[in-house]
Order: sequence, then C-alpha cells, then structure tokens
Amino acid sequence: MLTITAYIEKDPETGLYVGIVPGIPGAHTQAETLDELQGNLVEVIELCIEELEPDAKQDLPQFVGIQQVEVSI
Repeated sequence: MLTITAYIEKDPETGLYVGIVPGIPGAHTQAETLDELQGNLVEVIELCIEELEPDAKQDLPQFVGIQQVEVSI
C-alpha cells in the first residue's frame, strides 16, 4: 500500500473540488463532493502510476509539508 498526498481546492467559479497530486504527471481530477473526489483521486493515481516507467515509480513525490507565504498585493 502506498500513501500519496493530494492538494485539494474548491473552485470558486464551478463550486467543484479539485484534487492535484504534484509530481505525478496527469494526476488531477474534480468532483462535486469530497467523497467523490477521494474515489476519483484513487482511480486517477492508480492509472498514472501504471503508466510510469519502473524507475520513476521509485521516485514518487514525498509529502513534506505546507507553507504559508505572505506577499504584498
């Protein structure tokens, strides 16, 4: 079993939840609910990992943390 961390936002225009897995090309999806998004993420991550070269599977992203950054606007 592999644990992957996804980044989740709510799109203000569509109201949909959007999930992105940085470091895995093509690993992104959207859904109307968080439960639906969870299922979609599992499916898309499994498909993306199947398509990776064997060596690339050893270099999957490792979650480190989240950082808030202040910027002037």
